[in-house]
Amino acid sequence: MSNDNTSILFSQVKVGALELPHRIVMAPLTRSRAGEGLAPTEMNATYYAQRASAALIITEATHFSEQGIGYPLTPGVHTPEQIAGWRRITDAVHAKGGRIFLQLWHVGRISHPSLQRGGELPVAPSAIAADGEVFTYTGLQPFVTPRALETAEIPGIVEGFRQGAVNAREAGFDGVEIHGANGYLLNQFLEDSTNKRTDVYGGSPSNRARLLLEVVEAVTGVWGADRVGVRLSPGGIFNTMHDSDPAGTFGYVARELNCFRLAYLHIIEPVGGISVNGTPTSPTTYLRAIFEGKIITAGGYDKEKAERVLATGDADLVAFGKLFIANPDLPERFRTGVELNPPDTSSFYGGDARGYIDYPVLDQQHAQHA
Repeated sequence: MSNDNTSILFSQVKVGALELPHRIVMAPLTRSRAGEGLAPTEMNATYYAQRASAALIITEATHFSEQGIGYPLTPGVHTPEQIAGWRRITDAVHAKGGRIFLQLWHVGRISHPSLQRGGELPVAPSAIAADGEVFTYTGLQPFVTPRALETAEIPGIVEGFRQGAVNAREAGFDGVEIHGANGYLLNQFLEDSTNKRTDVYGGSPSNRARLLLEVVEAVTGVWGADRVGVRLSPGGIFNTMHDSDPAGTFGYVARELNCFRLAYLHIIEPVGGISVNGTPTSPTTYLRAIFEGKIITAGGYDKEKAERVLATGDADLVAFGKLFIANPDLPERFRTGVELNPPDTSSFYGGDARGYIDYPVLDQQHAQHA
């Protein structure tokens, strides 16, 4: 067992308004364990507080309206009960010395009428269905063809993100992350396979990025840019996503985001990278040359791979998902070299405390004297 205090992972870093003690971020992780009225519960507060040693916790994706719901038992932030539930969580994390951002989410077409108020169709930039099936309360159902949003409806989407940001402040968060990744609504507008619009929100990269940038402007107007991050997934194929020129599309977005001076840009690494002039390239590496602020990278990292990407300067922090599910004290395990708990994939989504708040934590005294 080694005790690693010289690791770049454990160097301090300033991210927007926050001074972070190290560079190990807890990635947003849907766990489908919200309570009645899709409000967070005491069990959820225990889960997040257990992981408060992360440099920054980014919460599971959280819908700001009923229209944004896409999966069973995912939490919202649009009712008094939901806001109160999140306040319980932020208080618990802050009591342990942690920092926590709320990830704001609208799933767009990745939903089902049974999850929508009144059985309405999910909305999207264009009436194009995703391939495959969606989880519902009655099991897997085929994706339906969504309804294309009218141009006049889009300001309502922006206002929904803005109000979600207001509610996050009320709930005691340290900031918010805008979910523009993984095939959900903002990502659907960005990529040309899902956006066939002919109005000012479709066509060129600047038009397809318009909604995301309007959302960023609205949310930073609530929080200040130094407490807002944006998550993107260039080259990602989850939820049937594809763009004909991800380097061009996401390069444009990164340049435009420079104008806001955000806390960070959060990039999900796809398998195989993206093509830049015919060469497979990591989007983190590619966007590092464009984006002027802090970058969080995510996507299958372990400690050694994280050390390497930080050493190159391509990223400033690394987000870990499955490892944080199974290891509430992940930073201490990385620091001491103690063996990691393996994740139980069968308990990732839904269920009770098993596989959620019952993973063993290091005995600190043992760790110090080992």
